[in-house]
Order: sequence, then C-alpha cells, then structure tokens
Amino acid sequence: MAPLHPALARLAPGAGRLTLGLELPLDNDRGTARVHADREAGRPFGVPDLTEHTRLARLADRLGFAALWLRDVPLYDPVRFGDAGSVFETFTHLGHLAAVTENAVLGTGAIVLPLRDPLLVAKAAASVDVLSGGRMLLGLASGDRPVEYPLFGRDFEARGTAFREGVETLRAAWRTGPLELPRAGLGADRELEVLPKPVHPAGIPLAVAGGAQQTPEWIAEHADASLNYPRDLGALRLRTRGWQELTGGGKPYLTPMILDLREDPGASPRPIRLGLSTGSKALRGHLEQMAALGVAHVSFNLRPNDRPVDEVLRELAEDVLPHFPTPVGRPSPPATPGVDGDGRPGESRS
Repeated sequence: MAPLHPALARLAPGAGRLTLGLELPLDNDRGTARVHADREAGRPFGVPDLTEHTRLARLADRLGFAALWLRDVPLYDPVRFGDAGSVFETFTHLGHLAAVTENAVLGTGAIVLPLRDPLLVAKAAASVDVLSGGRMLLGLASGDRPVEYPLFGRDFEARGTAFREGVETLRAAWRTGPLELPRAGLGADRELEVLPKPVHPAGIPLAVAGGAQQTPEWIAEHADASLNYPRDLGALRLRTRGWQELTGGGKPYLTPMILDLREDPGASPRPIRLGLSTGSKALRGHLEQMAALGVAHVSFNLRPNDRPVDEVLRELAEDVLPHFPTPVGRPSPPATPGVDGDGRPGESRS
C-alpha cells in the first residue's frame, strides 16, 4: 500500500485516532435566536459576512483544527432542500482560504463532478493546491439534485458514467507530461498540458462522497478516501468494517457531523439530523468510539448553535481538540526544483 498523500496523512494520524475539522460557513444561522434576528432585520438566510467569515477561518486555523471544508451547491433550492451549502463559489472561496490560512487542509465535501468540466476542475484544484502549498483535498460527488442537471445541460441518469470518466480525466490532467485522453481521441503527440501541476507528484487526494453511483469496489480502487454522512454507531461499525476490508485498512474514512454544542459540558447527547446536540464531555466519548471504529476525521458543521461561533470554537479547542490533536506541522510536499519549501513557486536552487 502506497503511503498517504501528505494532506490526507494530516487528517488520518493512524489506527484508533482521528482529527477534527470544520465545515464552512462558520456561522450559526440555523440557531433559533439567529433565525429570528435575521427575519426581523430582513437579512437573507445562509449568506455569511465574508469579513467575519475570514476572521473565524483564521481563528480555526490558529486553534489547530486539521481541515476546513466547503460544500458545492450550485443553486439554492429553498423549497426542496433549504440548504445553500457553503454559499460562495467553491474554488474561488478555496483560493481565498489558501491566502488567509497557513496549516489547515482545504477540503471539498463535495464537488458535484458531473455538473462541471473535469479539465477545468483539474486546473482549479491544482491552482488551489499550489496557492496553499499542497493543502488541497478534493472531495467528489455525483450530485443528488435532479433539477440542476438540465439547467447545466447534463443528463441526471448518466451521472454515474460522467463521474467515472471525470475521475479518469482528473488523474490524467495531473500527471507529469502531455495530457493523454484516449476516450476523447487525444494522444501525447499533441503535447497539451493542464497547468499548474499539483505540488505533490501523486497529484491531489480524492475522497468520494457517498456512493456516487459507483460500486464500493470501484470507489475502493479509485478513491484515496471515503467521505460519508454520520450514522449511529452500529451502522457506522458496518460501514467502516466494509471499507477497511475493501481497502486493506490503508485508506481513511472521513465523516461530517452537524454539532450543536451545549453550554453545559456535562449535557447528555441527543441525536439530531446528521449529528448530535451534546456537551463537550459526551462529545469526547462519542468521538473516541468513532475513532475506535475506524473513522479518521470528523468535520463539524456548527450552524444549529445558538451560541457565538467564537465561543464554540474556543471551547472545542480547549476541551475536545487536545484529545484528538492534528499532527504537528503542515503537509510537507517533496522538494521540487523551482518550488520553495512551502510548495509555492520560487527560484530554482542548484
């Protein structure tokens, strides 16, 4: 089994251990008090103040959270889904985060690959990877909102095939040398390339979200990690065991979790949709059980909280994060001529 890509290794410290990340926007706009205040003021739901958002992203990075995650939701559908994801265009936002953070892995959970041109996804993701010094982790999905597909001129029923072909194109685009896409009739003799190339020779790690219209065997072979919604511990045990059997235990299992962190640290856990409402003490116990089952990384979505986000981040950093520490240092790309020590373009050293 090949060693993990440095960015993925930062999220997956080893058997029985996990790291913690955060899903953006870093906001509490679903909390009861905030929803009421927004309605009274006539503010649109789900669109964060980017200045405040930047401050909180920097704070999370300084506090030691392992990753910051963005969700790709092209169109806000308040009637059927009621969720605009991370709101800002994903790769534009990632470029901004690359500039304002230093250590956190920058992940997507997940890019809807069949709605996008895979060559442009390859170029955008590699650009973020270079700008961030090798911190990009590309989560991919097949999409679950049928209304979007005809609007983008895509076939919803064919999204599984489009997903497989898209992953093939991404891998080809990141390889050193001319691009070869036999399916499109493109050979190396044409000498076309997608630039920039990712910082690491292995490219950018890919995490497949859910089933993506693929077999588990295909995902285990072609993905570097599995990205799945949270489940009760019994169902989670079956999922992680199946993933470990398919991959020989060498590929991480990652999961997001909606978290309502209550003010009382001793508050008992209560299930909510796709997550928990709990105090910090019970949260630690729950995360320890997830780690024992093989979960390598958990990303928190804090939007249901009524508490100020700063307060929640600091409590997590003080009471929970020390039990699930991020490996020291940032992802370390290999030395490459013409690239300086943090993975950004520099002068050649001979």
